[in-house]
Amino acid sequence: GLVIDGRTLEHVLHDSLQSIFLELTEKCRAVVCCRATPLQKSVLVRLVQSKLKAVTLAVGDGANDVSMIQVADIGVGISGQEGMQAVMASDFAISQFRHLKKLLLVHGHWCYTRLTNMVLYYFYKNVAYVNLLFWYQFFCGFSGTSMTDYWILILFNLLFTSVPPIIYGVLDKDVTAEILLQLPQLYTVNK
Repeated sequence: GLVIDGRTLEHVLHDSLQSIFLELTEKCRAVVCCRATPLQKSVLVRLVQSKLKAVTLAVGDGANDVSMIQVADIGVGISGQEGMQAVMASDFAISQFRHLKKLLLVHGHWCYTRLTNMVLYYFYKNVAYVNLLFWYQFFCGFSGTSMTDYWILILFNLLFTSVPPIIYGVLDKDVTAEILLQLPQLYTVNK
């Protein structure tokens, strides 16, 4: 692990030392920056994003973490004694730090699988509908007539765009929460 304070981080973030610092951090399992300014936090997150091409997660509990949370790909705000600024600027909010494990391992997995399946669903729905319109044009001689009334088209899109995602989002859990918490290695990238 690597623990670095704000004064040292000030020197490390200069252009000449950034690549050496990133090489060092890649060899560590954990990097902790303490006593860093809000600007240093956001610069460090942006540096990791641009140089390492990594997806970044920022966790903060106060107003001094807002810039870091906004720069990161995923921001988690912890509601606490310092106020609600971090929560308001974040993508996800939790009440205590101990809930972060469940947010990442369980809800992160479920959200990822639901989003991927919903992209496939919307693609399939749109392909089916466009295919139907395409073949209808041969039937009507490319006259441009509408196949259905407008209210049916609106109802079709409303029903097939809102109801299945709600049902799917509530009911779909491919792996139970207990298994996801017991096996965090499900998230490692296999090459």
